[in-house]
Amino acid sequence: MFSLQTIFGQGKQFYSLLNDAAVAAHDSTVALHQMLKSPERTPALEAFKLARQRERVASDKISQALVDSFITPIEREDIESLASALYKIPKQVERFADRFALARHRLEDIDFAPRAAMLEQAAAVVVKMVGELEHLRLEPMKKLNDQLRVLEAEADRLILELHRDIYSGRLDASEMFLLKEFFEILEKAIDRCREAGVIAYSIALKNN
Repeated sequence: MFSLQTIFGQGKQFYSLLNDAAVAAHDSTVALHQMLKSPERTPALEAFKLARQRERVASDKISQALVDSFITPIEREDIESLASALYKIPKQVERFADRFALARHRLEDIDFAPRAAMLEQAAAVVVKMVGELEHLRLEPMKKLNDQLRVLEAEADRLILELHRDIYSGRLDASEMFLLKEFFEILEKAIDRCREAGVIAYSIALKNN
């Protein structure tokens, strides 16, 4: 016969798996920033594929754990929503990296590194927010959510500057199309970080 402590102690693996997913997402943004700081080098895409693979493994384990577990520490729908948001971060980052590796010779004068730095910082905040879920402390989570909001606003401002290059007149039509595509992918990656943060914060609010 199981004790109540044993029963309610179950489900803790979800925090660990969500943290693994968040760290893998952050690692992909670190790799992207490093790549864009040295665009003259031939991009190494292995780091992105490994991060995406780690994220996929964590996501699959979360899905299986939801099937196998009778008790979860937070609502199943919240776990699924957060896992899905985290999964989408390295997906967008790898998409950017793959395309940049093919088209970097067409965009040599465009500096994406400051935007990638903001993405990396946003993903780092998401890692902290996911780590806070096990404690569900509202005040630390609110501070992290505020940090993420500020980073999102600054990243949006930096990304909007890319529009100046799009409409500067110095790019031909194909270069304008490429820049717009990269702009949209990078913007979506930052949006995914914000989405994950909003879900984590809403979980904290719901459970306080």
